Amino acid sequence: MNFRSTRLCLCLLVIVAAPFASAQQLPATAPDAPSENLPNLGPLLDRVNELRSELRQYHDCIGAAGCYQKDLDLQADRAITFLRKRAAKRKPNEKLALILDIDETTLSNWDEMNAANFEYNSGAFNAWVESAQAPAIPGTLRVFKVAEELGVSVIFITGRPENQRAASETNLRFRGFDKWEKLIMRAPDQQKLTAEQYKSAERGIVAQTYGLILNVGDQWSDLRGPNPAEYSVKYPDPYYFLK
Repeated sequence: MNFRSTRLCLCLLVIVAAPFASAQQLPATAPDAPSENLPNLGPLLDRVNELRSELRQYHDCIGAAGCYQKDLDLQADRAITFLRKRAAKRKPNEKLALILDIDETTLSNWDEMNAANFEYNSGAFNAWVESAQAPAIPGTLRVFKVAEELGVSVIFITGRPENQRAASETNLRFRGFDKWEKLIMRAPDQQKLTAEQYKSAERGIVAQTYGLILNVGDQWSDLRGPNPAEYSVKYPDPYYFLK
């Protein structure tokens, strides 16, 4: 995540809702969470303070901005519904995988973002990651446990660099994500790739062994590009944007 673009950026989001996919259908994407209408912090300098206030209200589920936790749970429920239906149609010896992002999908960096007033500082963010104190996003923990119950392998693909592996593994296990198949992190020679380029390429490698049935992330770049999962679920994230 230290390769992210600034948090003060404008994100224009468009998605078409689609029905559940099967292994024979084109990849599909879950409907939007209600908060996708909430703008990212952007180059709207005359509105920055207002937007920061709106983001805090959204996170705390007060005011007219909506409710972040409710939206996260809605998307997690959609992921779980698909996971159960797809696993029920599993073929003999079919190896299935769930792809999860980490930041703002599996673990929450809200405490660091809020303290930094939503302004990205690589040193501060990296220190936060190394502290291994990020809380779990409850809905994703539910998705994770259902995948475990159904025998679906969990593979994390994160933009965090390889040198943060120890802290990331510690944080995940501490928050209940105790069994996964693989944790894929950015290698030094991948730093110049966009998030979409990097993650779609890694999905292609995973797809050589597994059927990618579900992908959950907070950025469109977690989900789009070549080698998509059968079904993708986008979590709300008006706090920052990654290409």
